[in-house]
Amino acid sequence: MQLHIENMTCGGCARSVTATIKDVDADATVEIDLPAKHVRITSAQPAERFTRALDEAGFPAQQTP
Repeated sequence: MQLHIENMTCGGCARSVTATIKDVDADATVEIDLPAKHVRITSAQPAERFTRALDEAGFPAQQTP
């Protein structure tokens, strides 16, 4: 799945986003494109679990195609 996180603007943000995703699924694969503000997640967990956790962490995410 791919998510867009508008307020992910720096390396610290990217590390926080990655940590939040890993809290939901420790085995998830996370690829971050910081300039595009996109995160690609490979996981068996549903996207809603990640978007909810990211929202709670202060990084509202929208799923993109």
